[in-house]
Formats: sequence, structure tokens, C-alpha cells
Amino acid sequence: MQFLKGVWTFLVGVKDALVLIFMLLVFGLLWAGLSMGGRSAVTVPQGAALNIDMDGLLVDQATEVDPLTLLGGQQVIPETETLALVRAIDKAADDPAISMITLNLDGFMGGGQANLESVGAALKRFRAKKKEVEAWATAYTDDGYYLAAHADSIGISPLGAMALSGPGGSGLYFKDALDKLKVNVEVFRVGTYKSFVEPFTRNQASPEAKEADQVLANDLWATWRTAVQRERQELDVAATLASWPQRVAGANQTQAELAKNAGFVDVVISENAWRAKLRERLGEGEDADRPGDFKRIDVRDYWAARRPVGESGPAVAVVHVTGSIVDGEAPPGTAGGATVRELIEDAVADGDVKAIVVRVDSGGGSVLASEEIRQALLEARAKKLPVIASFGPVAASGGYWVGTGADMIFASPATITGSIGVFGVIPTFEGTLKQLGVSTDGVKTTPFSGQPDVVGGLNDPTRTLIQAGVQDVYREFVGLVAAARKLPVAQVEPIAEGRVWSGTRAKELKLIDRYGDLQDAVREAGRRAELKGEPRIKVMTPPKSFLVEILSKLEGGEAAHASAMNRDAMARAVAISRLRAAAQVQAAISVASGPTVQVHCLTCMGYSIPSRAAAPAELLPTLKALLAD
Repeated sequence: MQFLKGVWTFLVGVKDALVLIFMLLVFGLLWAGLSMGGRSAVTVPQGAALNIDMDGLLVDQATEVDPLTLLGGQQVIPETETLALVRAIDKAADDPAISMITLNLDGFMGGGQANLESVGAALKRFRAKKKEVEAWATAYTDDGYYLAAHADSIGISPLGAMALSGPGGSGLYFKDALDKLKVNVEVFRVGTYKSFVEPFTRNQASPEAKEADQVLANDLWATWRTAVQRERQELDVAATLASWPQRVAGANQTQAELAKNAGFVDVVISENAWRAKLRERLGEGEDADRPGDFKRIDVRDYWAARRPVGESGPAVAVVHVTGSIVDGEAPPGTAGGATVRELIEDAVADGDVKAIVVRVDSGGGSVLASEEIRQALLEARAKKLPVIASFGPVAASGGYWVGTGADMIFASPATITGSIGVFGVIPTFEGTLKQLGVSTDGVKTTPFSGQPDVVGGLNDPTRTLIQAGVQDVYREFVGLVAAARKLPVAQVEPIAEGRVWSGTRAKELKLIDRYGDLQDAVREAGRRAELKGEPRIKVMTPPKSFLVEILSKLEGGEAAHASAMNRDAMARAVAISRLRAAAQVQAAISVASGPTVQVHCLTCMGYSIPSRAAAPAELLPTLKALLAD
């Protein structure tokens, strides 16, 4: 009997091995076929339009999609990486095969003002080559209209509207809910404006936090209005927006016609009619029988066909620090301290890399992970590599901590930065347990035995110890900033205290060196490394898992995950609001369950790019998770 069991086990093992080998062969063949068919399969038609369907979000680094999400066919919000889009537009500007750009903003959900500025600047360079840009959408929110303003012609649907709102909005405060659950939130902080803890301790913003937030929102809105006014010179942006509610209420015409008469748009036209006009101008597309199909190439296909491949020689490495900064390793879209450090070390070890640009789009997170990344940048500088920091839409708190490791900092006037402050949060549940009839008891050998005690509560010695730790980290943070910016500590202290600044104010306060986007930072890095001409860019990315790579190729890349976006202005604004709310809840959960001492910026959540990881449908489950933790 034992012999038969052994034979059976052996046969099952052989079967499993054969199945595994078969699956590896299948995936290997798929990989080979997809890889071989990638670049060579794409051709660029002569005289075509570069078609940019701005669906979803404009980001610095796309979030890696979970393989189960891909397999299950769940809704995934598309993401477009800013650097790739800008490089594709610049390539098309000098490409005789590309005659114009068609910019469809119907599904655009936003992108962070600093990234919008980079794309807008690329569109201006394209137009400087005597090539036109045509934009269209059913309706326009702030970010979509910012891009549309850089077009030669802006179209809007007859059923469309303008839904320009400006920065600002509501934040979530959990104190009353936590009180009902008898959850005690122990807070430790340094800095008058370190408002990240306020959602746990208040039911509304403190006067200090609201004052600082209002200044920031006003700065960002002024930057937006100035940029749009520069592109739409015939439009009095400030006056028109101020009187817009009265105009809409008293109008005897559609909101689309009102937008045209006010100068926001140039033509009221349906999407089919817009496409038909483009077909008349450019000729038929590949599917001639399809109404409105004009000669064009999608920007993703274009970049696949035209992007530099197999280049070698001196280069500037770009390393992304995107999303929450966490300890250990993390996939793209989150800045794992170990992951980013390894990418920096890979760049240093690469003989072709002569300089490094660290691109930061993060409101911070773990102190230890932020310091791990900063130390890696210092080690690169010790190897005589120039290191330039490029701040994206958000580079605050831990994000700014990382930037202190660079030789120089570039930022946009609309970058949200600063937040030089430290806090700690520990929720305890002694009240919740008592309400349920559960008590705690035990023995101690020192005042710190069993501390921090999340079921029995913190004692005073532990509170003193944690507060001292927070103060130590804050002093370290202020000292790092003072040393990196070559400022006296006494000059840094008043502009620290957790306060968030716009890029405009940050430059006045000497927290950044120069205005500029990622490409400006790359050029400066190349200049310092004495590279000739336009520097070659080498983006350092962690390898994707084999399954994600296969599934992404099978699905046709990120573009294939575009779900049915809300097209009317208010529905899209609501969707964006729900994304931001879900992101705030997830951030609160991350804070409550994360490291005891953190460098994080809650204010930034209201202005940063909403994450596709926080899909609207996930808001209620996320709230439940917060209350259950």
C-alpha cells in the first residue's frame, strides 16, 4: 500500500511539473510573439494627426495594476505618464509625417498643475513649428481646460458646459466618528501648521491650518489664471469667471453657446461633426467605412514607433519618487524606500549614467524611507555624479526631505512643497473595549512594559518618549533643510512648522533654486556632467512581474483599460471629488497603521493627482476599513 502511495505521489508530481512546463512554454511563446510584434507592427501614416485621447489621469509614474484586476476585467482608470507624453509631442513637432495634434479631453480627470504645465509647454513648442492643435470635449473642468487653452481651436459639445471651480474643497474629519466608537487617538507633533493630524483630533480645520490652506489655494489659482490668460489673450479670465454664475442664470442660450460667446471656446460642435471636419482636412483613416475616422495615429502607438530604442552612450538617469513613501519595496506608483534606493544604486553602477535627476511627486510618508532615499542620493554625489531634484505637482514633507539630498532643486510655480514638520499618531482602543465589556490587566517590570499599549492605553512615560522622538526628528529635518539650502536654522524655523507652500512662495523663501520642469532639470544635470547636446534620458524603473508584463501586452497596454468615463461636466467633477475623498480616507488609514513617526502632508491630498488606486466605488469600503481598524 505504501508503495502504491509513493507511485501515486510521483505521478502527481510529474503531472504538476508537466503542467508548469507547458504554462511556461505558452507564456514564453506569447512573450516572444508580443515582443517581436511591438515596434515593427506600428507605422506612422504620412500627413497624419497625432491623436491624444487624454482619458483618465496624467501622472509622473503610472501605478502598477494588480494582475488579479487585469484578469478580472475590473474598472481601471487609465494613466498617462507625463514624460513619455511630452517626449512624444516634442518628437512629433519635428516629424514631417505628423501634420497636427488632435486633443480629445472628453475623459480627462486631471493631472496636477505642474504636469499640466509641462504638457502645455510641449504643445506650445509643437505650435511653434507651424503645426496646429485642435482640442475638443463635451465639457471642461479646470485641468482639461488648462490643456485646451494651449490649442489653436477649442471645441465643445452643444450639450456641454464649463465647470471651472478653482482649487479648494472639503476635507474629511473623523473625530466625532472616532469619539462614537470610543477610539482614543494619541497625537504627537511639532509645528503649528502640521495639519495631517487634525482629521483625527478635530471636526473642522484649525484657524492656522485654514489660513495656510487659503494662501496656498489662492497662489495655485493665480498661477492657473495667469497661464490661461496668456494663452487666451482675448478672454478676461478673472472677470469672466467672477461673473459666470450670473451669466449662466440670466442666459437665454445653452451653456455651450455661452462659453463660446464669452471666449472660452471657439466652436460649438458635436464630436461626430468635429471628426468629420478632421476627415475632410486630413483624409480617411484606416477604417474608411467608419464615420468620422480620420488619418491619425494614437500617441501611444506613435511613441512605440518613434521612441529611442537600443541607444547607448552618456545619459542622465531619471528616478521617480511617486506616491506615499513607505519602508521596504513597493511597485511603481508608490515610493518604496528600498526600491528607490536600489534604482539609484543601479544608476550609479551604470557606466553610461553621468548624472541623476530624482523626480519627486510625493506628499511624504515614512521618515526612515525618506532618509534611505536621501542617503542614496548623497552616495551618488560622493561618486561625483551631479544630482538634481525635480519637484512635480507635490513634493512636500518626506518628499521635500528627499529633495535635500540633491545639488539643486527645480520646481514649478504651482508645485506644492514645504510641509517641514513631523508627527506621530497611535490609536488606542481601551474605551472601545470597555464599552464592549472587555477589560485589560497585567504586570510590568518597567514603565515601558507592554507599551505602546493599544488595548490598555499609553502611559505618561511612553507619551514623553514618543514626543521626544518626534521633536528629535523635527530638529533633524530643520537641520537638513538649513544645511542643504545654506540657510541659518533661525531662518528655516519660521518657514517650517509643517506649513505648505506653493512653488512661487518656496522660491521667495529659498526652498527651491529655479523654476522648471523635468526636462529643464535633465538639461541642467547634463550641463553639470558636461554632456554635449540634448542629454539622453534613461528612466530607471523596477522590473514588472512576468505576469503583469504579459497581461499588459495582451490587453494592449494602459489604453485598453479605459472604462466609460463620465462625460458631462458635473458627473466628472463628482467622480474626481469621490476619488479625492477615497484618497483622503486611505491616507488616514495609512497614517493610523503606519510608522509611529512620519513626515506626511494631508493638505497636499486635496491638490495632488487623485490615485486610480482609490477608485470611486471603493470609498465606502475604505471608510468601513478605517472605522474597523
